[in-house]
Amino acid sequence: MSRVRFATARALFETFPKAYDHIATKPTDQPPLDFMKGLAGKGKFEEALAFCAYLLPRREAVWWACQSVRTLAGDLQGRPIEGLLRAEAWAREPEEERRLAAYEFAIEGDSDDPMMWLALATAWTGGSLAPAAPRVAPTPQHLTAVAVRVALLLVLRHLDAAQRKTRGSACIESGAKLAESGL
Repeated sequence: MSRVRFATARALFETFPKAYDHIATKPTDQPPLDFMKGLAGKGKFEEALAFCAYLLPRREAVWWACQSVRTLAGDLQGRPIEGLLRAEAWAREPEEERRLAAYEFAIEGDSDDPMMWLALATAWTGGSLAPAAPRVAPTPQHLTAVAVRVALLLVLRHLDAAQRKTRGSACIESGAKLAESGL
């Protein structure tokens, strides 16, 4: 069953105006997957990845981001991946305790670490924006996509043009498949 929540790319931008800050290409009335694949086909991988982050529901966006970081980064052997593991654990079983565990990791993390941003994307899937605060502050819907985008950009910056094309294309394809079928 398709998980695509928007009839057109323009509808996505209307729902998430923040996407205009991350995607320079003007939205069209194309179906969202066609728009995203068109961005990738023009070599605009950063825009295509950002679009996919907004396109997917939050749980799927976190799962896709984790898999995309694995694809983009290649061998993670010997690298600290705690944020990635916490995000994957939540995506498999989206329980509040797992979301809060990702939040705890994220608030102590390094803003240059894509794994911290994966944990933050997880933390921002719901609940309160500041869980320890005395008042509940609902997490804005777009923040998961923002954190997913940053995580992917931090990994992309270490790739050469050929790697960006092959690995970026693989991520866009997996995002399209996830949008079409869900987890």
